[in-house]
Amino acid sequence: MKNKLIPLALCLSISLASNADDFSLASRNIVDGRSLTEREVFNGFGCKGKNISPELSWSNAPAGTKSFAVTVYDPDAPTGSGWWHWTVVNIPLSIKSLPSGVAHLPAGAIQGRTDYGQSKYGGVCPPPGDKPHHYQFTVWALKVEKLSLDAQASGALVGYMLNANVLAKATITSTYGR
Repeated sequence: MKNKLIPLALCLSISLASNADDFSLASRNIVDGRSLTEREVFNGFGCKGKNISPELSWSNAPAGTKSFAVTVYDPDAPTGSGWWHWTVVNIPLSIKSLPSGVAHLPAGAIQGRTDYGQSKYGGVCPPPGDKPHHYQFTVWALKVEKLSLDAQASGALVGYMLNANVLAKATITSTYGR
């Protein structure tokens, strides 16, 4: 009897692990490993982009997911703590995408404060002459329906709350330099 339970337990754990591994993020506007375009670049801080958030869609959320979040983060920013370009939390379970240049978030969703000091998408804008930065567009599958955050929540606070409640995440990492 013992020998029969071990393979069954192993299959169950592989099945659960593969569900999290299947969680994926896609976009019609950005590509993993490729450079971003002027449309995703900030308009300010010396950059002259269109400051439009890319379309993002996700699928295969793991069992137990109760909400989603989306973040855009630059770990290469010369700040010692990276740079938060966008945080959106409390995206309902029924939502599986955000359109490009999202004007209206789904009901209940909240944008936190970026490192530009605004509660909206803030495009990429690395310092001139830096090596190209890596921009992590991440969707988070969360085990809670709602995070107790508001539009003034810093990227660091949002990141802390996301990491405390994550079931799975999927990332597209694009680059940009100037």
